[in-house]
Amino acid sequence: MHLDVQDLKSFYYRTGLGRAAQRAIRDQVTSLWPEAKGQTVAGYGFAAPILRPYLKNARRVIALMPGPQGVMAWPAGMPNVSVICEEARWPIETGRVDRLILLHGLETSSDPSAVLEECWRVLGPGGKVLFIVPNRAGLWSRSDATPFGFGQPYSLTQLETQLKKNGFTPERHVATLFQPPTQRRFWLRTGQIWERFGRKLTDHYAGGVLIVEATKHVVQPTQGTPSRKVRALDVLEGMAKPSPKPI
Repeated sequence: MHLDVQDLKSFYYRTGLGRAAQRAIRDQVTSLWPEAKGQTVAGYGFAAPILRPYLKNARRVIALMPGPQGVMAWPAGMPNVSVICEEARWPIETGRVDRLILLHGLETSSDPSAVLEECWRVLGPGGKVLFIVPNRAGLWSRSDATPFGFGQPYSLTQLETQLKKNGFTPERHVATLFQPPTQRRFWLRTGQIWERFGRKLTDHYAGGVLIVEATKHVVQPTQGTPSRKVRALDVLEGMAKPSPKPI
């Protein structure tokens, strides 16, 4: 079940914990993708806070928001690039997207495979996608005080297995949100310290969120066995030779 867009907006833009989560996730995303100059970048779910660094240099940025979640105008003070869509029918032509980011789009879907099929469709050959999901082993998936406490959390193995089944090749993975999911001042003040320490300690076990980079896998058509050239007289092979009629 998708969360309401107003609840997501309030968390990420109006709470200290949400702003800290936004900063931590965005820092990891930009470390993986420093820029996307001249490329088409799309986000699905509630990826708008993570897309902002690409507004300046990307050829085009699109924020896709599923109908059950609702849509908001974004970015503030600039021409709107957000659009509401169905889970498995996005208003994007096949193969048009170079980079794709999913945040609160996969784990809350009632049909994750259909979402992955649509991801595969809109990406161009060799296109890359970042899946940002709650970590099953982390604290954030166990608390309903944040959006990461809703939906289906994943382990790294579960997510990579599902991606491979749907035509993606996992390339890299990182974790983030090592600070506890609490609004207490001490943890908010020391959040960046916990993030730096957590990244040095582990790549996916302790973080509240997993980020997996995958590439669209296009199967090369296999060449069939060359057919034997048929001569005109081959069609008569196997037939009994006519015997001469008696005079």
